[in-house]
Amino acid sequence: MGNFFNFLKSRTFLIQIGLALVVLVITIFLVLGWLNSTTNHGEFVEVPDFSKQSVMEMRKSIEEAGLRYEVLDSANYNPDFPRFSIIEQNPVAGAKVKTNRKIYFTVNPSGYKKVTVPQIIQVTKRNASSMLKAVGLDVQRVTYVDELGKDMVYQIKYKGKYIKPGDKLPKTSKIELVCGNGNITDRAIIKADSE
Repeated sequence: MGNFFNFLKSRTFLIQIGLALVVLVITIFLVLGWLNSTTNHGEFVEVPDFSKQSVMEMRKSIEEAGLRYEVLDSANYNPDFPRFSIIEQNPVAGAKVKTNRKIYFTVNPSGYKKVTVPQIIQVTKRNASSMLKAVGLDVQRVTYVDELGKDMVYQIKYKGKYIKPGDKLPKTSKIELVCGNGNITDRAIIKADSE
């Protein structure tokens, strides 16, 4: 045991410890220098604003900035942006990122997705309006015809043409409801009598 403690106090051991520390310090400096050169430490690129750019314009800008990109699935159509233009980006414009960083883009689709017209025939105007709003359609106007059911929906029109439940229309389309006014005509009475 005494030999071991004598060895720890010896000059040979202290020289070896000193050499090991010198090698360790040199290794740390070399690794830090290599990391700085390969990770562009302290070198950042400001992310440009790609908002409303077409995909072709974005590709050119992103190459010039030394960045990479990935286009994500298109979101819901936004009428405030041109079709097939960038509506979102991550990281956001102005963020500082390293060269070759990947930027994720969401592109505006070509238009609103289509929705199915619900079954609103023989439904009250009020309920029909709620059902249409629930699927993303709007009532532009209501016209009335001589039918017994007051405020009952008898027909549906889109851009002046008759449509039926189950038809597909672009979301946010404005449609016309043709409802009864509660009046029954002589024609309707004759038709009922003949049946």
